[in-house]
Amino acid sequence: MRQKLEQFAADYDRAEERSTGLGDDQSSIHYPAVFLFIGDKSKEAIEPIMQMNEKKWENSEGLIYIHVGAEDGPPAGSAGIPGGAGLNQSAAPSSPRMLHYRVPVTVEEGSAAPAARRDIYRQFYEEAGSLPALNRVLRQASGALAEYGRLYPSFDRVRLSIITRVDDPLNVFVPEISLLAEAIFRQSFKSVQLDLYALISEREGAEAFGYSSSLGVAFLRELELMQDSNYEFSAPLHVTEDGISIPVTHSQSPLFDLVYVLSDRDERGIASLNGMQSCYEIISHISLLKNRHQKEQVWGANNPAYNNTSFKNNIMTESGRQGLVSAGLSRVKRPNQSIALAVLYHFYRGLLERMKQEPQLTAAEKLGFFGLDGAALERTTASMLPSGEGLGEMHGLMTNDVSYGAVRKLSLKEAEETLFGGGGEAFFRRNFEEEAARHLKEFEAAKWLDQAVTRSLEQRPDVQIYALAAWTGDGDGDAGVAAHLLGSRREAELLLASAKAELEQFRQGRVEEQSFPRVPLMDRHNLRSLIRYLFDNVYSRKRDILLLETRLKLIAKLEDALQGLHGRYRAEIAQLESLERELRDTALGSIKTADDYIGQNIMEYYERVTADLMEQWETKRGRHAFFAESALGDSRRLMENGPEGLADRLIEVCKQTILASPLFKRTFEEELLQRANVTVEYGNKTVLTKEELFKKLYRILEDNAAIQARLYDYTQEHRYEEKYVFGDYTSELVRHIFQADETSRIYKLGCVHEQRSSGLEKLNLMGGFHIEDLMYYLNGKVYYETYSQNGYEFHGIDRALLPKLR
Repeated sequence: MRQKLEQFAADYDRAEERSTGLGDDQSSIHYPAVFLFIGDKSKEAIEPIMQMNEKKWENSEGLIYIHVGAEDGPPAGSAGIPGGAGLNQSAAPSSPRMLHYRVPVTVEEGSAAPAARRDIYRQFYEEAGSLPALNRVLRQASGALAEYGRLYPSFDRVRLSIITRVDDPLNVFVPEISLLAEAIFRQSFKSVQLDLYALISEREGAEAFGYSSSLGVAFLRELELMQDSNYEFSAPLHVTEDGISIPVTHSQSPLFDLVYVLSDRDERGIASLNGMQSCYEIISHISLLKNRHQKEQVWGANNPAYNNTSFKNNIMTESGRQGLVSAGLSRVKRPNQSIALAVLYHFYRGLLERMKQEPQLTAAEKLGFFGLDGAALERTTASMLPSGEGLGEMHGLMTNDVSYGAVRKLSLKEAEETLFGGGGEAFFRRNFEEEAARHLKEFEAAKWLDQAVTRSLEQRPDVQIYALAAWTGDGDGDAGVAAHLLGSRREAELLLASAKAELEQFRQGRVEEQSFPRVPLMDRHNLRSLIRYLFDNVYSRKRDILLLETRLKLIAKLEDALQGLHGRYRAEIAQLESLERELRDTALGSIKTADDYIGQNIMEYYERVTADLMEQWETKRGRHAFFAESALGDSRRLMENGPEGLADRLIEVCKQTILASPLFKRTFEEELLQRANVTVEYGNKTVLTKEELFKKLYRILEDNAAIQARLYDYTQEHRYEEKYVFGDYTSELVRHIFQADETSRIYKLGCVHEQRSSGLEKLNLMGGFHIEDLMYYLNGKVYYETYSQNGYEFHGIDRALLPKLR
């Protein structure tokens, strides 16, 4: 059940994201951009980053994505040529282009290939076709950028983002691929800005931690060399179509403008719930921050723009050593999943409250509702017995050869026995008692009651299952149906006892004392008169007694059926209330675990919203609109398909009648302010005021934007921070964020102004640390040294060129 409810909430969230996101202002990037993914392990980052860029960037169709890997197959949705290039234009017109280059090397990891990283480096240089193919891929990328030049405000510069996993052996080619790309792009652009994103997956390293950590430390050592201010590089990488090689050189300076280190564990050591996904989102946001085209001027003294040069200077040591950067990202948005579950719970609770409303009926009306009033019982009982006219057939019974004089002194009972033997009793038993018993046996009391209730509900739709359960149970006291039925049974028992006694007394009377017409000396006439008198007075009374006996048995069956009906109603009510608890627990659980948004006031606010909308719906459609066949239907039948079936129907009706309201189409800011301002009873400390809500929301934003890198001492000497909000600069929440710690702020705070209705995001940048500050490096260094001592080779270049192991 919970899985069904969570799926409903997730589906609603996705639908609302698509709906509200349509009103968001898409940003544009200023310069062309290329995302270059190096290594097979970075391939999984391509699709998420592409999707985020397409969603957020107005001119994202001009972006170029390149993947360099050793695997045969290119990423999903792209084409590739082994040892060469493939260019794929997605079927969707707005989709970016995707290029794939397969490095013609064989990658083996672990103990089977202790020198794999070194060998693939050498193999790349030795393979004759590898460099020409790589050149072709990069030239294709440069040509594709030129085709989309009209999409960018400026075409002077290209921003090249290199993304790789630190434990991927193919990152041994990072300098070669990066510098060759820069050299080729410089032929079309005045400048090329290179950024590197080094991804660390500490979760995956839990299984192959020794070798994987050694690879990571090896790359980080090489990265420290690349970022040294004296780093130089020269190699014949640029190859013409005639096979002529041209040296690609890099003079003394760091290779990358900035290096970002992002892990799936934050600085507190907490693993991200969605793995590397948060790192991919950070890459997209940093790329936008550094390359955003300003549509309108919102910068000022209180909202400074991002300045890349200033940031670089602030994370550099006095000795000139360039610091590394990491980042954290958090977001707030309308908590659609929690809202959907809260509304579903309150909608269902409102339905139950309506079901619990018991109409004021008299005892007689209640009996009539179930078809148990005296008239109905009398009609039903009478229908089970043959008509009294059938007694006339008894006159055709054969009599014994007895004269009237022989029976004149006998009692009526003795006279009947003398005249007919057991013939009269047998006739009555066969034609009346057995017929009544057959009808009684065939009588389905439960079905009969259910049909009676169904007929009555057509006239009284205000009667719901709770009232039915109360009326059919013993807890309703003297006003209950069961109590009145018991009274009817006792009344019938008294009448039956009295009728039997009267009949017995009557049959003891002597024949000669009875008042039937007699004619002297006419024996046969007098005998016929006696027989007629017997049948008319004895057997008509016996039929009346049979009616009472049948009525008693009928009442007994109805009492059992009523008890069964009550049990069924109570069982269904128990299921209904169990579903209510499940809905409540799921809603509260969703609110409690919603990391991306504060959960206060959701239950209180949407209780009122739901109640108002239900009343509005009933005003338009009728008081009992929710229990019409087009909605939920008869409350007695809600559990016909079990709790799962009811949940399905409940979700459908809730979406149609409540969640379709314009109240649920408001922007994130409007929804937040309305919920923050919900009026509550004085002294209710569980509901936050708007100011308290903003304060807590600010704290959640800050906590969730923890830096995605574990550092040994993250208050290190050169720590420098800048924080940026992506949202509407004029909104109350953004204003609150800027005022929160204005007097004590030690970091730079800015806002990337966007007109958006779906939510707000916060990007925290932190730089100034070095590889020796990374817990990943400190923990992996022992494996790197040990593996190296055991004959493993992790570097393609001479180890003597590397900086000292820190």
